[in-house]
Amino acid sequence: MRLSLVRTRRYLVSATVGATLAAGVLLPGGSAAAQPAEPTVDGPLLSYLVITAPSGHQVRQAEDAVVRSGGAVWVSYPEIGVLVARSTHPGFAARLRAGHAVEMVGASRTTAITMNADDPTVVAPSAAPTSVSAGQDPLEPLQWDMRQIRADQAHSVALGSRQVVVGVLDSGIDAAHPDLADAVDPSLSASCVDGGRVDTSPASWAPTTSGHGTHVAGTIAAARNGVGIVGVAPGVRLAAVKVVDDNGFIYGESAVCGFVWAAHHHFTVTNNSYFVDPWLYNCPDDPDQAAISVAVRRAIAFARRNGVLNVAAAGNFNDDLAHKAVDTFSPDDQPTALTRPITNECLSLPTEAPGVLAVSAVGALGVKASYSSYGDGVVAVTAPGGDRFQSPGPGQSTGVLSTLPGGRWGTLTGTSMASPHVVGVLALIASAHPHASPAALTELLEQQAADPIICPTVYDIDQDGAPDATCTGSASDNGFYGHGLVDALDAVHSTHHAHG
Repeated sequence: MRLSLVRTRRYLVSATVGATLAAGVLLPGGSAAAQPAEPTVDGPLLSYLVITAPSGHQVRQAEDAVVRSGGAVWVSYPEIGVLVARSTHPGFAARLRAGHAVEMVGASRTTAITMNADDPTVVAPSAAPTSVSAGQDPLEPLQWDMRQIRADQAHSVALGSRQVVVGVLDSGIDAAHPDLADAVDPSLSASCVDGGRVDTSPASWAPTTSGHGTHVAGTIAAARNGVGIVGVAPGVRLAAVKVVDDNGFIYGESAVCGFVWAAHHHFTVTNNSYFVDPWLYNCPDDPDQAAISVAVRRAIAFARRNGVLNVAAAGNFNDDLAHKAVDTFSPDDQPTALTRPITNECLSLPTEAPGVLAVSAVGALGVKASYSSYGDGVVAVTAPGGDRFQSPGPGQSTGVLSTLPGGRWGTLTGTSMASPHVVGVLALIASAHPHASPAALTELLEQQAADPIICPTVYDIDQDGAPDATCTGSASDNGFYGHGLVDALDAVHSTHHAHG
């Protein structure tokens, strides 16, 4: 099946390799208001993010205002002052904004469209190399990415602690996969795709139309068990938090739910290989986008206050996030996107939210991947994501090999694949420093577990004679690579001199 560029860019998987097909409980602290019958259908049923003060009294006033304005409260997060409302009334948002009970309100989507799932590049166990060293899993020789960050050497020192919980905010995880069965913790897993309401049933957070989350999970924590591949931190636990709906969209209410769930369950770190739909960049001068931005950033800040470090992929647009000029991709839930000028005030979420570590991608030769977005002062570190212009050697895929639903393995390419490498390295650091705060983990990563890469003099990755991007910054912190390529061996040897 031909690759859907729209869908894969949303997931932050590169267009060079496919994704995959795979076979109303509230959050703790959340509340649901009494809901009236659905209003008369006079327009499309839309979901809205409503912002108010984070107090019980203000939230109750906002809930009442939602009902008076012709809507229904779907779920409420009083701890961060965010409500998810639904309405078919075309004037719902304007009515609500005209009152005094809410600070902001914005539609979290425009018109949903059906997207096709993409086929994976599958690697069968029978395709394993014959030259497997003692102690290696069968497909490990194909994992050039693990050798690039010295994860194979780190495993002789440490595999990670079961006390460390990594939240995979994605499309679900196949918990029956032989490389993941021992890592996934069902008691910490949930789905958020029902408009931001939590469902903890195992079927709800299992993959349905995408194996993207299963692939990400394998990079982080696939077991060293004599089967398939090995992840960066095979000894840690995984929590599947499904935020991607069956059409491949990650709307703001699902992202908010995922971060609040992570906060209440005190995850150590989360991986976020996506951007929040439908806007690649959310601009403060648009009321819908502004509300999405505030809601998501409040949820991220709440998670961080509860000890969660959040990591996100930088994106696959080869955009300079430090010098934004135009968005030609949004809204992505419409058949035709707009072309609009933007500024640096317009944020890609969760990547550019305060406190989130943004990750760029390199290929097998350690050079910025052709698709990877970048930005001086935006990118924290870099990691393997694969690139069709950088071959790891004869007979090897330029993509990243990991787990797929149904007990399979396959390769994908993108900043989606880079981010979980960083999360795995952070999980190793957290295993060695169990009391380290998000700030301390960040400092340990950037100062002790990242190998600096200097800017190239000229970046012409496709060798057509024209520069493909411009790298700015110092040798130790620049737009292409941040503080450098993450190093798992340095992570397990890191010393706790970080502040916080």
